[in-house]
Formats: sequence, structure tokens, C-alpha cells
Amino acid sequence: MTLHSEIAAVTDRIITRSKPTRDAYLALIGRARDTHIERPAMGCANAAHAYAGTEEDRPALTAAKAMNIGIVTSYNDMLSAHAPYYRYPEQMKIWAREAGATAQVAGGVPAMCDGVTQGYAGMELSLFSRDTIALSTAIALSHGMFEGAALLGICDKIVPGLLMGALRFGHLPMVLIPAGPMPSGLANKAKVAVREAYAEGKVGRDALLEAEIGAYHSKGTCTFFGTANSNQMMMEMMGLHMPGAAFINPGTKLRQELTRAAVHRVTQIGWHGDSYRPIGLCVDEKAIVNAAIGLLATGGSTNHLLHLPAIAACAGILIDWEDFDRLSKAVPLVARVYPNGAADVNGFEDAGGMPYVIRELADAGLLHRDLMTVAGEDMTDYGRKPRLDENDTLTWADPGESGDDTILRTPAAPFAPEGGFRILTGNLGRACIKVSAVERDRWTIEAPAAVFHDQAAVLAAFQAGELTRDVVVVMRFQGPRANGMPELHKLTPALGVLQNRGFRVALVTDGRMSGASGKVPAAIHCSPEALGDGPLSRVQDGDIIRLDAEAGVLEALVDPAEWAARIPATAPPEADGMGRELFGLFRANANEAERGASPLLTGMGW
Repeated sequence: MTLHSEIAAVTDRIITRSKPTRDAYLALIGRARDTHIERPAMGCANAAHAYAGTEEDRPALTAAKAMNIGIVTSYNDMLSAHAPYYRYPEQMKIWAREAGATAQVAGGVPAMCDGVTQGYAGMELSLFSRDTIALSTAIALSHGMFEGAALLGICDKIVPGLLMGALRFGHLPMVLIPAGPMPSGLANKAKVAVREAYAEGKVGRDALLEAEIGAYHSKGTCTFFGTANSNQMMMEMMGLHMPGAAFINPGTKLRQELTRAAVHRVTQIGWHGDSYRPIGLCVDEKAIVNAAIGLLATGGSTNHLLHLPAIAACAGILIDWEDFDRLSKAVPLVARVYPNGAADVNGFEDAGGMPYVIRELADAGLLHRDLMTVAGEDMTDYGRKPRLDENDTLTWADPGESGDDTILRTPAAPFAPEGGFRILTGNLGRACIKVSAVERDRWTIEAPAAVFHDQAAVLAAFQAGELTRDVVVVMRFQGPRANGMPELHKLTPALGVLQNRGFRVALVTDGRMSGASGKVPAAIHCSPEALGDGPLSRVQDGDIIRLDAEAGVLEALVDPAEWAARIPATAPPEADGMGRELFGLFRANANEAERGASPLLTGMGW
């Protein structure tokens, strides 16, 4: 099937725009490949420091004749998604020996959970934890001890951060290794119903806690299609996993065999073999476009409108929201997974999962097949589903037809003819909106503004009945330079209740919304942000705000002369405590949301 003309055009636009920076990046990794530290030639004292912590692998390390794989892990046992990684390094060392290689834990990276910090001070460290992870990954790989790497990470900022750091070592072959979602617990819609009942005071804390624990009950990622699971979807679309690895549950034999195969594969794609596949060449313009297509086709997380530009920039590739907007008009919505449907990711996997999505998109000319993937010659392998045969040997097979057409459909008969993203512009700046879970009659909201600077004030106003009307909640000074761009998912139950009561409700903010953002229309990532006299700083209570996802408009319906004459609101004082002071340098140097909201990219010269 010929590639869709608009996908080809957007890809060409990105290639042309990125040529100077991509050329510079490829030259960088070329120099790294030619001048990297060769372990056999490393100073004896240097090598001895690196070998001192191991006994069983020391003879092989000392001989320096086989690949040494650096494991970068996000393990902690406070978070369900990362708890399964506890035993991975010792298992991976055994599997490396099977392939005649060695493996060492190169370093750990922090892994925080927006679900834990949601609505609290720690959330202001969340976005920049991504950049901290990138720095930590670079430090882990900086010792010159490794000829390949395995990246263990799964959740919101961890996978983007791992990739951002890893791409600065783009001459090394690397595989990303997920751990999978927890088994299904309390259904997501039932959980949301309890949350909304709690917001209205109809149930107490005990009922809410019971529901939340029923939903988040085991090791593995949360089962809704938020940022964590969108990460895994994108890694499949970019060909950076073993095929079909994204949504296999932890603790299963199939999960173990996929991880084993990933370790073996790293040893096969190193620079001494005939299938050298460095991550800096695997992540090219076509891979980035595939990731964006996957987000649109499955209704993935809005957080990746920040993360994907940041990841791309670390490989010298420049993308913007117009690219997403154009792709969205060409790519149909073929999946319904909560919050865009009733099913969770386990139901999605049972219905065919990513192998079905990739096969169908490829057959319809809606993704780039010709990628340098870690697994094979092109994306064909990723349209096949992993399974164990009667001897427990890992094999792959065609996923067949959709197991449930309320969850997965073909591009010829999709849930919607377009993807779930729109760009909004107007006198409030440039913003984006995810509409895949928003009812069409709510794509346009026109209502008076209620302006706030923190979530607690919104919730207090809701409890006092002050928002029981048509309203556009404007949450400003939530951008990357103001307070680190926290997610505002804590507002979702209250705004959902107002919408359920029949009111016309929307959110407009320079902050982020959760990957679980759903039925309430939300114009997010408004840029320029309010801090520094951005347009949101001029909004006043009562201004009529028009959010029109159909026409791509976001504006305050205020006389232009009055608008120009307004004095911008003053930002609230910076909060301290919870380590926020340590991230002042990050906030001061963060770029705009559309470019990734990252303080690190400035140092790269683009």
C-alpha cells in the first residue's frame, strides 16, 4: 500500500526543517562511534574500578572480548509499574551470558508517579523529573564501559527521559524493556463514578479509598490508556521494543521470554556484528512520525505533545504541533481504550493490541514500514503477536481479526475518521486539545471565565457552588517556567460533575492535563505561558472565552483595544519546600511547551 500523501508530506516537512540539526546529530554520533572508549585499551586502574563489584563476570570483563550491556533501571518498589524490575538485572545477566556477553547495572534513574503527587506540591517536580532522568541516563552511560544498553522504564516521564539521555549516546545499540500492565481490577468507569460521587459529597473517604485500591491493586502499570501505556504504544510504533512486548502482564512466562529475547537481541545488533543498529539511527524522522501516528490512531496521552518534541530534538529532529494537527486529519481513530472507551489496556491487548494496530495501519498506508527497528528489517515484525508454543518457545504469529470491534477497528471502518488532536490559536496564544473522548456537541464551548492560580481554589469554588453554571475555568501560571507545569487531573472529577449536570464547561490552562484526560474539553499547554505577560495573564473573571475545536480557535471575546490596554496579572510568589528550589535553574531555562518544555535543549544549540 502506498504511503498516505499527507503523512508523506508531513514527514518531508520535518526532514527539511530538521536537516541542519539532524546532520549535526549524525555527525556527533559518528564521532562518538569513531572515538569512543575501547574497553580493551582502557587504563588498568580505570577498568579495575569498574570490574571490582563483580565476581562471576570478572574474567569475561577482563578479557574484554564480548559485549558488555549497560542496564539503566528505574526500579523502585513504591510504584507498581516499576516494582517488577526488582529481579530483572540478575536475570538479564544470566541471559547475557547465554549469548556470550556480560551485563552490569550502569545506573538508576528516579521514577516518580503523577498518580501519587497529583494535586500536591511534589507534582511541580514531575515534568522536570523527565530531564533529571535524561541527565541520570547520560551519567550512567558515561563510563565508556558498555557496547550496548538495555533501558528499563515504563511510566510517564521515565521512558521519555531514558530516550532523551540515551540518544546522546546514539552510537550504541539499545533496546527498551517494559514490564507490562497490572491485571484488570475495578473497572475504570466504576472508579470514576466513585470519584465523582466523592466530589459531590455522596460517599466518604473510605469508599473512595476502597475503589482506588480496587483499581490500582497489583504490580504493573495502571490499566487505563494514560501516559505510561502511551509510552509503550509509542515504543512499539518506533520499533524500539521486542515486537508485541508492550502489554504483556508482569510475572508471566511470556513476559520473561520477551525480556530474555531483548537481552539476546542487544548482543546481535552491536558494532562488531553484521546487523549494527545504533539507537541514533533507529530514531529517525520516520520513527518520530510513526510515534505521532500511534498517538492519534489510539487516542493516546496529551503529555506526548511535550515529550515527543523533546525526544525528537535530542536526535536532531524538529517537530511542532502543526505536524500533529495535519497528521490527525489523515489518521483515523482505530482504538477505544479508557478514557476514550470502556476497555482497559488488558482488553485492548486481548482484542489484538499493538500488533493488530500496526498491521492494519501499515496495510492501509498509514505508517512508515521502512524503519531500522531493533528487531528486524522493517515494521513487519511489529504486526505479529508474541506467544509461547507447546515447548514454551517464543514465537510470533499474525494477530488475526479484531477480537472486539468495540475496542479495535480497521482504518476502513474506524471509530472516527480523524485522530484525537486539534491545535487551537487566537488571542490567548497557541494551545492543543484532545478531543477523542469529548462528545462532538462539546467541541465548542463559549462561556464566562473563572480565573484561578491553583487547584485548591478551583475545588473550593466548586464546593461553594460558585462554578454551578456554564463556565470556562482558566488555570494560569501553571507553565514550565512558572511552577514546572504540573498536571491538573485533580480538577477532572469536579469539572466532570458540572458537565454531568448539563452545564457547558471547559478548562483553559498553560499547565498539563493528565494522560487520563477525557470527556471535559481542555485547552492545555497554552503558549506563551502566563508568566512573562503571556495572553492568559490578561484574562479577567467574566470574560467570555470561546474554545472551538471544530475551527481551531481559542480566544477571549474582548474588544482588542481593551485587551491591549489591560495590565497583565502578577504571578503568585514561587512556592518553596519539597525540593522545588533545586529546580529553579530548570524553570528559568525551560523552552516553550511546543518545543518540549525542556531546559536541556537550549544546551544543544536548537
